Amino acid sequence: MTGALAASTHREPLAFSNLTVSGLPGSLTGVRAALDALGREELRHPGMVPFAHLPPGTDTMPQVEHIVVLMMENHSYDNLLGMLGRGDGFVLGPDGRPTASNPYPDGSIQHAFRTPTTCQLSSRRSQEWTASHNAYADGRMDGFVSTPISFGATEIVGGVAMGYWTPDDLPFLCGLAGVFPVGDRWFCSVLGQTDPNRRYLIAATSSGMTDDIGLSVPGAGLGTLEQDVLLATPANGTIFDLLTAFGISWADYTASYPTGTTAELYPLDDAAPTAVHQKSFDQFFSDCADGTLPAFSLLDPDYSTQSQENPQDMAAGERLLAQVVTALGASPAWSSTLLVIAYDEHGGYYDHVPPPPALAPDAVAPVVQPGQLAYDGFWRYGFRVPAVVVSPYVRPAAVTSVLHDHTSILAMVERKWNLPALTYRDANANDLTDFLDMQAMASGEPTFPSMPALPPPGASSCPDPMPAIPPPDSITPA
Repeated sequence: MTGALAASTHREPLAFSNLTVSGLPGSLTGVRAALDALGREELRHPGMVPFAHLPPGTDTMPQVEHIVVLMMENHSYDNLLGMLGRGDGFVLGPDGRPTASNPYPDGSIQHAFRTPTTCQLSSRRSQEWTASHNAYADGRMDGFVSTPISFGATEIVGGVAMGYWTPDDLPFLCGLAGVFPVGDRWFCSVLGQTDPNRRYLIAATSSGMTDDIGLSVPGAGLGTLEQDVLLATPANGTIFDLLTAFGISWADYTASYPTGTTAELYPLDDAAPTAVHQKSFDQFFSDCADGTLPAFSLLDPDYSTQSQENPQDMAAGERLLAQVVTALGASPAWSSTLLVIAYDEHGGYYDHVPPPPALAPDAVAPVVQPGQLAYDGFWRYGFRVPAVVVSPYVRPAAVTSVLHDHTSILAMVERKWNLPALTYRDANANDLTDFLDMQAMASGEPTFPSMPALPPPGASSCPDPMPAIPPPDSITPA
């Protein structure tokens, strides 16, 4: 892997006027649209390093010694930060409520509503491949309520998709997003579920995966693992391969190894190295206290209770966020740490911003079940998700509207250590420097010398029985 990449690191980016699409199954029009969305004039290739005049592996940002990534689950930007009052959230009417709505099949209208509890209904939203594209509705963003809950189902998602929480419900997350910079154009990497999006996080491609592990493709007799067995492994490996090849320390702190470990989404690539670099989630807090964090850390909490996926209590995820941020703020490593908090996908919840065109990462086509459509393939981002960057050198209370997706994290890792890009997606992704105060970093004068005071996590409110979701008064009859 590294030899193939190293051979291509000295290639020059191609101006659009000289562009040929090598290794991408699309047209120049699609490439142009994706580059326009990114604000780029040139196409960079897999294997290229950010700084061609420096050897791969060179540390170009010594002020940041530790990059930590915590990816939560299944919430859109509007669903969690739409009422923040910063960034491109909900448009509010004269009554102070969001004006957003989506229709039911019968013509009645579901209006956005404040969710009356921190607990979520089980299995009432859908973010699988077909449902996500139905919700997108060719950019109209009006199919969230009326889409079936799964491919081939007749029961629709319904009004729960239009629910949201407020800073009163999620005081820690919203407090964090009010002090540190937030991105209001951070899209998940694919219009689909958790597993393909997390594959983009670690390899800048899902290698054809469109839905979560365990979905079967009927007919070939391999059962529920069939889709995953047939998927290709990434041609240039994962970020863990790169870090290992260049002697850069890393760890996957996980609450449940291997089944709850993001790296295991590419088991043929990462099973052995992850076993060596795997640490317990509790060890993360010890390493914070001791100042012994590796150069790159991926945090995999308990995905059954702490990730905020439905039907979890949102307050439990709030407590986890507060524990991680507090531990880093108290760590001897705080002065040289960059923490990225993002959400893997939208969880079926509404967002009002249409996902823009994206560069397909490679020539691997989407693997869909019989009867499903391929749609735009991997030439479009998924829905917006919340993202906050926490570091001593970030821009205070800033909002960046630069286009990001999960491969922007890879682009940042590659920028710091001048590593070769894995696919077309991370090669051209905008990194995270727009969240940073580069002048403060250059001068060594941090904008946050210490962790500022933040609100405590929100209280749990999970009544039994659960209240009606959506509230009946949030629906206008046909």
